[in-house]
Amino acid sequence: MFERFTKEARQTVVLAQQEARELGSGHIGTEHLLLGLMGQGGTPVADLLGRHGLDRASTVRAIARLTGGPDLDADALGAVGIDLAAVRERVEATFGPGALDARAPGRGREQTGHIPFTPRAKKVLELSLREAIALKSSSIGDAHILLGLLREGEGLAMKMIHDRGIDVAVLRDEVRSGLSS
Repeated sequence: MFERFTKEARQTVVLAQQEARELGSGHIGTEHLLLGLMGQGGTPVADLLGRHGLDRASTVRAIARLTGGPDLDADALGAVGIDLAAVRERVEATFGPGALDARAPGRGREQTGHIPFTPRAKKVLELSLREAIALKSSSIGDAHILLGLLREGEGLAMKMIHDRGIDVAVLRDEVRSGLSS
């Protein structure tokens, strides 16, 4: 399927992976795809999302609030009286500097390599193919990915869209009209 992706659609997926890493996630979810769409400043899709009140900075903050961000574990441990900094210091004194810096899935910016898509994000990409076919397009563009997100209708990306008070039907119509012009 990825061979049918336009440059912008591929860039959306690359940016989604980067966003997942930066947010300390062990997967690429719909929220990361949405951030990938917004991250391509100057594209019609990114501009459309901006006109509807979606911007990267506020969306990242909202996602971090909902998911706890990469420091959720430290905060949770601190709440029950465990000082993660003291634990780290003790482990590194025993096992050497960086002993806790293993590349565990979903932890920190150090993660490298492939990050898997969630089932919902995979569904969005499948739906983007269906949207492209329905619109008689020979390739899958970033607009088709946005249509796939809207059609899937759930997940954190849709929560971000609903929380901004965006009318999904209006957004869908605007995306489709942009594809036909």
